[in-house]
Amino acid sequence: MAIKYYKPTTPGRRGMTTGDTDNLSKVKPKKSLLVKQTAKVGRNHHGRITTRHRGGGVKRAYRIIDFDFKNVASAVVQTIEYDPNRSGRIALVKIDGTKYAYVLAGSGMKVGDQLASGEDAAVKTGNRLPLKNIPAGTLIYNIELVLGKGGQMVRSAGTKASLVSKESSMAGFVQVRLPSGEVRLVNENCQATIGTVGNEAHQNIKYGTAGRKRRLGWRPAVRGSAMNPVDHPHGGGEGAQATSIFKYGQKTPWGKPALGLKTRRRKLTDAMIVRGRNAGRRR
Repeated sequence: MAIKYYKPTTPGRRGMTTGDTDNLSKVKPKKSLLVKQTAKVGRNHHGRITTRHRGGGVKRAYRIIDFDFKNVASAVVQTIEYDPNRSGRIALVKIDGTKYAYVLAGSGMKVGDQLASGEDAAVKTGNRLPLKNIPAGTLIYNIELVLGKGGQMVRSAGTKASLVSKESSMAGFVQVRLPSGEVRLVNENCQATIGTVGNEAHQNIKYGTAGRKRRLGWRPAVRGSAMNPVDHPHGGGEGAQATSIFKYGQKTPWGKPALGLKTRRRKLTDAMIVRGRNAGRRR
């Protein structure tokens, strides 16, 4: 997928780019696969803000995606569509000539492609197989982590993982290298789709204007140094007082260290990690 550029008719247009949509099908989404979605404003059931800078945005409907796509003998790609709820594209497929479903569109997937899943499926791009039936070194995405739950990992635009080895210290598990660089053990009966998630150029898109971000549901963020001391640890002072930030370190609005503090708690899954995502990186 390519990036679309515009003539700099305004200051906002000068730095704005969009994804090229020429390869998308010019159709409306399948109505039976749409679900009404309430707006997210970053508040919990008490009304307290738990995620800052969210709210507003254009109304959108949720597309029901078949992340499992299990035991499908034959499916034909009908359309390649835009999904406002994710960075990658989605494909409408007709399964066994009867029922419709949305799946994540892989790189290079086009209308008319034949897809299949299961242990007997061919090892080709777009097909979904158990990890034990996929050759080592193959690029994969939409990886199942818990048997029967469907794909949970490697689903955003342009991402891919690789099946490193089918031999591991634990019987019945294979080694998968994730986009972060982490190598972890996954049950060999879990399924994955062969290939790479499409829309690889998504990471290069520049929004250009604040209004475009507002329509995506993002609200303005105010610098802590522009606030009062009661509102933020960086606040207060006469003029631009940045010395306190450098002296005591950058803090969150609640006074916790903002940079370098480890917050992940993964004791239950540490045994499944063969190589950490930061292993071998230069500090």
